[in-house]
Amino acid sequence: MSIADIKQNAEAKMAKSIEAFKGELHKIRTGRAHPGILDQVSVDYYGSLVPITQVANVTLLDARTISVQPWEKGMGAKIEKAIRESDLGLNPASQGDLIRVPMPALNEERRRDLTKLVRNVGEDAKIAVRNLRRDANEQAKKLTKEKLISEDDERRSLDDAQKLTDRTIAEIDRLIAGKEAEILAV
Repeated sequence: MSIADIKQNAEAKMAKSIEAFKGELHKIRTGRAHPGILDQVSVDYYGSLVPITQVANVTLLDARTISVQPWEKGMGAKIEKAIRESDLGLNPASQGDLIRVPMPALNEERRRDLTKLVRNVGEDAKIAVRNLRRDANEQAKKLTKEKLISEDDERRSLDDAQKLTDRTIAEIDRLIAGKEAEILAV
């Protein structure tokens, strides 16, 4: 393994960390409805837990209402129960075959809780990035110890890893600020 391999590996893993963080932010709901909110909800389907999107069609009726159309007749009650028991704070209502999921308006206290949640998820992402930096630094030090690279090359590698970490953490901070602004917008 060379310094270029270490750097490339760290960049790829940090990019994946940012993508995972974006996925986590996507799950945190704001005042508007979007079908992705229900992605994390699983339904009991003949003894196994599957995502709602695998047993029903999830679409938007309007800006504040999600519709869930089960593909099988008997799944309506199970889907409704799964949505109600999820930690999303949603209360679905059945209308024949269609399940309507209205999005409640966010009050000030709930907005503050959501911003705290965003900061916590952001801090977890930053910790993951710092761990990746540590791994890259350890690999560079190992190469120096084995006399495969010089100490100057090791120092450059450590500096590159720090710059990459700083850029990635700045991107995470930017995403946190954007999501907080979205949540706090009335």
